[in-house]
Amino acid sequence: MIRPLDGITVISLEHAVAAPFCTRQLADLGARVIKVERPGAGDFARGYDQRVNGQSSHFTWINRSKESLALDLKQSAAHGALMQLLATADVLVQNLAPGAAARMGLSFEALHAQFPKLIVCDISGYGADGPYRDKKAYDLLIQSEAGFLSITGSPEVPSKAGISVADIAAGMYAYTNILSALLLRGRTGEGSHIDVSMLEALGEWMGYPMYYAYEGAPPPPRTGSSHASIYPYGPFAAGDGGTVMLGLQNEREWQAFCDKVLEQPALAKDARFDSNAHRNENRAALQAEILRIFSAFKAEQIVERLDAAGIANAHVNDMAGLWTHPQLAARQRWRTVGTPKGDVPALLPPGLNNAFDYRMDAVPAVGEHTSSILASLGWSAAQIDALQSPGSVAD
Repeated sequence: MIRPLDGITVISLEHAVAAPFCTRQLADLGARVIKVERPGAGDFARGYDQRVNGQSSHFTWINRSKESLALDLKQSAAHGALMQLLATADVLVQNLAPGAAARMGLSFEALHAQFPKLIVCDISGYGADGPYRDKKAYDLLIQSEAGFLSITGSPEVPSKAGISVADIAAGMYAYTNILSALLLRGRTGEGSHIDVSMLEALGEWMGYPMYYAYEGAPPPPRTGSSHASIYPYGPFAAGDGGTVMLGLQNEREWQAFCDKVLEQPALAKDARFDSNAHRNENRAALQAEILRIFSAFKAEQIVERLDAAGIANAHVNDMAGLWTHPQLAARQRWRTVGTPKGDVPALLPPGLNNAFDYRMDAVPAVGEHTSSILASLGWSAAQIDALQSPGSVAD
């Protein structure tokens, strides 16, 4: 079957999470993604940990279906090879240190003059201009700058997200902007420049708390794993030591919760709890009442009552629970991908499409495809050997 991005070539000067997450999704849709890495160690994310058969968990997650080209771009021959590749490419993605790509002659302005159809996507912490342009940015720093930490955690302690939300947000917006740029190029014949900022990406995701605090109003409080403005919505302990996550969205559900789950219909009319605003104001009292009733039941009994009442609920899973989640198994969401140290399971990308299957190819070793890529550009075996010989490239 034809995939949406079959025939599209992406060159990526990438490391860490944001750009690799973007380009892996392009590869999922069929694009040829050539990942340019430093000879030797490669992308430094390869060394984050050794949890997947001795390989990095981050790297394994976001680098399947790519080709690895090892080049020391400080060498003129290597830089020339990159320019040869760009002449055949549709997209260049980079998330190098601020200003690094431009210093190598890889700014959009320089490249557009030579390759007018090339789409250039720059991913950075703060964007191409402004007073923060040259600041280094890592995920936790952006979570802090974007106010994410101020609304996440317990009332006593702010907390970061357990995953790289700023990197993931930037990668997602880079991915969708590249798809849009490809569509635009189909109409205009011209490539375009995409400037994705991690701060702006996560800032977009902060829209609700920003408007909640509009014109100096108090921001959402940190409420741990409970919802900041809807109650009851969060985890509640059961009598057997288990925990049930539940969420109410409206007054009809509140009535059903009181009638069928708590079996206390009068509670629905209690003046302290008869609207979401009142329930929020009186959280402590309502929590005590819910926990008192739940203490007489096992967690699964409470789940059964919630399901019967049409109240949304969930298990509080850990990673083992996600690996073995019955819904993922039932929908056949798992595939197997190769890595340099053996096959591993991998989730299919979100979204089922009846017209094509996602690409799910192997995670590459550093420089695994260097010889084949350079040969496809017309390099001789002697030229390739010279580029790769000790002393001609940096370790």
